[in-house]
Amino acid sequence: MRDAEVERRARRAITVGMVVMWISIPVTTSARLWAPAFASTFAWIAMPWMGFVGLATVALLLLEVPRQVIQRRTDLSRRAFLARVTGGTAGVVAGGSVIAGMTQARGEHEVVDVEVRLAKLPRALDGFTIVQLSDLHTGLTIDRAFVQRVVDRANALAPDAIALTGDLVDGPVADIRDDVAPLAGLRARHGVFAVTGNHEYYAGPDAWIAEITRLGARYLRNERVTLAPGLDLAGVDDYGADKYADRYPGHGEDLPRATAGRDPSHALVLLAHQPRQVRTAAQHGVDLQLSGHTHGGQIWPWHFIVKLQQGGLLAGRYEHEGTQLYVTRGCGYWGPPVRLFAPLEITRVILRAA
Repeated sequence: MRDAEVERRARRAITVGMVVMWISIPVTTSARLWAPAFASTFAWIAMPWMGFVGLATVALLLLEVPRQVIQRRTDLSRRAFLARVTGGTAGVVAGGSVIAGMTQARGEHEVVDVEVRLAKLPRALDGFTIVQLSDLHTGLTIDRAFVQRVVDRANALAPDAIALTGDLVDGPVADIRDDVAPLAGLRARHGVFAVTGNHEYYAGPDAWIAEITRLGARYLRNERVTLAPGLDLAGVDDYGADKYADRYPGHGEDLPRATAGRDPSHALVLLAHQPRQVRTAAQHGVDLQLSGHTHGGQIWPWHFIVKLQQGGLLAGRYEHEGTQLYVTRGCGYWGPPVRLFAPLEITRVILRAA
């Protein structure tokens, strides 16, 4: 009886603990708005737990098929043992994956060199470099020190231009202004340019556009600039920005406006947060689109869901009806501080004359 009572109490304690951990996820994410200091601290518990639950669920699903096959040939006592082994194995796999993924998410950024040949690029601009930084997601577990590391690594590449392709923040300006402040240190010969991502619209796009502009970046809101003779850079609002038009008037993707009046003999590079925006880009003569948003899937096996959501565009190089596309894995992460088979990336695009 004593052993049975101990077992019941243990199960009750585990159940309560599980419920508390589940509740911690929405509490932590919502607390960014009313208790940012608490949210940033507790996120180191709630967010890894979120990653663990997701990975444990996948592991259990994968192990369930062989367990069902084996248990048909066993008695009840062995079936119970097999269930414990299956659950334990899923926990170990998920826990080990979270640890490995946190090491990757908080580790060094891989600099990925991407050479892109553009038929219209003048010979004088051969070797022009654009460093692309995307999906930093400052807030919760990504703080000023992390942002400073990204800035230092980007500046060390001595780029001709820097492109910030959205989702720089996760939280209101008042709460994480100090964390994004290092972005003021970004340096490039021809300037720093930015476009909005979907997370800017969750946090308040107008306030963040004003703040990032104050730090030295120029937002391309459905507009175009000339980087150098023969090379234009355009930027558009996020793919889903028009959903917020009532709340934030004037927002929404408008590529016709961005490309209106352009000299078609100039090479045109487009900054667009979501890869699927390439379908519109191809209709307007864009030579190269730079995007982020996907995080390269961030945590396997969610790669497959993200790829499906973006129409098959996940990470790396693509071509769509004459428009080249590069999708970076991004230099931060969202939610769990975990990256599994999708390392942190700072992209250096090297333009080549064809």
